[in-house]
This record gives sequence, C-alpha cells and structure tokens, in this order.
Amino acid sequence: MIQRSELKKKAKGALKEKHWIAVGTDWLAGATAGSVATAGFGLGIIFAPALDFGLKSFYKELVATKEAKFEKLFTDTLSGFWKKLGTAWVVVLYTFLWRLLFVIPGIVKSYSYAMTYYIMLDHPEMKINQAITESRRMMNGYKWKLFVLDLSFIGWRLLGLIVPMGLLNILYVNPYIAATKAAFYEELKNESYAIVEE
Repeated sequence: MIQRSELKKKAKGALKEKHWIAVGTDWLAGATAGSVATAGFGLGIIFAPALDFGLKSFYKELVATKEAKFEKLFTDTLSGFWKKLGTAWVVVLYTFLWRLLFVIPGIVKSYSYAMTYYIMLDHPEMKINQAITESRRMMNGYKWKLFVLDLSFIGWRLLGLIVPMGLLNILYVNPYIAATKAAFYEELKNESYAIVEE
C-alpha cells in the first residue's frame, strides 16, 4: 500500500544530497517557460507542456537513484519533442472535454491521466492513447490516494503564498512536491505491475 508518510520520506531522502540541484533545475524550468512565453504566446503553449516532461524526468530519476543532472530538463524535453507535445495536448483536450460534463468528472479524469507523462518517459515507444490508457489502468483505485496526497500539501502551498517573492516555493515547496509525486509514480508502478504479473 502506498503511504503518504513513506512517499514524503522518500522524497526528502532523495532531495537531501541534491537539494540545490533540484532547486536550480526547478527554477530553470520556470525561467525558461517564462522566457519562451514572453517571446511569444504561440511559443509558450508549444514549448511549456513538453518542458514539463523534462522536469518530471529529472525528479523521477532523482527519486529512483538519488542521482540526477539538471541537463535532463532539456535533453528529456527535446528527445521525442513532438510526441511529448502531442501527449500533453491530448491529455489537456480529454480533461477539458470531461469538464464540459461538469467539474467533478473533469477532476476525476485529471487524476486518471496523472501518470501519463511518467509512463511515456518509461515507455517512449508507446502511442499517446496507449500511455493514457495505461495511466487510467494504473490509477484505478488510486485516484483518491493521489487527491489526498495533493491535499496534504495545502499548508505548504498557503505558506508559500505568504513568503515574499515565492522564495519558499522556489527553495523548498516545489521540489518537495515534485519529488513526492515522482515517488508516488515509482511506488504505484511497482504495485501495479506486481498485480498484473500475479
């Protein structure tokens, strides 16, 4: 069973030795997305979604091995760029269409699709809809757990709003949450595939 306390402990352990690299990578991702968006709205909506793949890849490796280099932010963004961009936009489209049926179905589906990026990173050979379908399968019975995990960070989110210039978010909250989400995927992957193999 996935336990929030264990996920957070794992995230903190991964960040312990690489904290400033994680902070720098997170900041660089935000600065790059902001710079691209400033250069032109069209560039922003094209590049930013794919950049999220690179950031998730960084934290995924950090949690799995406690080793990660900031270069992954760009190498894993640009590798298979158009497929990753297509994946991001299909997920956005599906979620939007579900939200047209009222807010709650859209929220539920957003959690169903939450592992899609990670799955695509592990299985770049998959087609977009295959990765989305696999995310739905993996998240069956786990959507509520991820939702509660998100709720557990509300205190940090609120505190981050109080601290000037978003410094707390940059220096601690964002890397902590991203690493915990990556830990969730790694644990879910182990549990999900173990069930399939039984």
